[in-house]
Amino acid sequence: MGAALAACSATGPGVLSPEAATVKVAILVPLSSQGHPGLIAKSLKQAAELALFERDNPNLQLMVKDDKGTPEGAKAAAEDVLKRGATLILGPLYAKSVAAVAPVARKAGVPVVAFSNDRQVAGSGVYLLSFQPAPEVERVVAYAAKRGKRRYAALIPDDAFGKVVEPVFRDAVARTGGTIVALETYPASANALLIPLRKIGMAVAAAEAEGAPVDALFVPGGQEYLENVGRLLPQAKIDFAKVKLIGTGGMDYSNAGRDASLIGAWYPGPDPRGWSEFAQKYAKSYGQGPPRIAGSAYDAVNLAIALAGSGEGYTPAMLTRASGFAGIDGPYRLLTDGTTDRALAILEVQKFGATVVEAAPSAASPPAATVSGTGFSIFKIFQ
Repeated sequence: MGAALAACSATGPGVLSPEAATVKVAILVPLSSQGHPGLIAKSLKQAAELALFERDNPNLQLMVKDDKGTPEGAKAAAEDVLKRGATLILGPLYAKSVAAVAPVARKAGVPVVAFSNDRQVAGSGVYLLSFQPAPEVERVVAYAAKRGKRRYAALIPDDAFGKVVEPVFRDAVARTGGTIVALETYPASANALLIPLRKIGMAVAAAEAEGAPVDALFVPGGQEYLENVGRLLPQAKIDFAKVKLIGTGGMDYSNAGRDASLIGAWYPGPDPRGWSEFAQKYAKSYGQGPPRIAGSAYDAVNLAIALAGSGEGYTPAMLTRASGFAGIDGPYRLLTDGTTDRALAILEVQKFGATVVEAAPSAASPPAATVSGTGFSIFKIFQ
């Protein structure tokens, strides 16, 4: 990343003077964590560095700090980078760590752009760059309704993610004039999925026998959920030529179409071209493809660079500017409540990859701020 440059001169927390030579930005990631969290942390660090190298901005110094994957480690990391002059904190990854960092950063007047997808930690100077569930649910239900789907069944995980998704789904269906015919929840265990799935199948069969058939089955979640669901869906004996499968952005994983039951499913997400270009650049630089969340770190550093040259710094007005920012997944805006507003396309799972069936709103104007703001769960539990 190069040697540290001269210290930043500031007129106040998060506000740069015009003559400032160096803007110090910190990224907090759990680099010392073992297993999957450690690999995710490494990818976030590498994606951040890739953005810094590409933009080649000598006036921005990126400080990478290990937060140890714990609230205590994150708080200590934040205190350290603030003492060293950070005017913006990127990360942490986990919600509990974000909650630990927030008061420290708030006291210093420094904003936080975090990678958690738990809306509860957003606001009061904390912005979440992640995809969040509510807008995705609203988007896919609105599209399904536009395509004539009015009667729904749903199979929802019985965990933190599901508890956020279920009320949003109920509201979205009601708002579009639809009806929920059957809704079942299931625990994480694959063995426990079979009974709720069979109940859904019986409800779908009964509705068809009564002459009021189910139009769509909602199965939210990511790969960790859908691999089990896809494998067991045939047990429900549902005719997916008649019942459209719909989901959330977690369906956006490379081999979703290997489960024949998922082929043809609709889900919300960004246009895949931007991600594909980023993934190729990342793989060329580091020898392997990035996990999906790596794009958040890449976008975060690009946001930091874009505002570093503004002369106004990382003020709330600049972070939530109406013009928003360009990201690898399309245009987005940070909202005053700390959530992120994105333009989402509708995609359909294919045997190999996915195809866009309805484009995202035009990038010519920022996404509407009326979406009740919370993409998809990157891990099984909220980060």
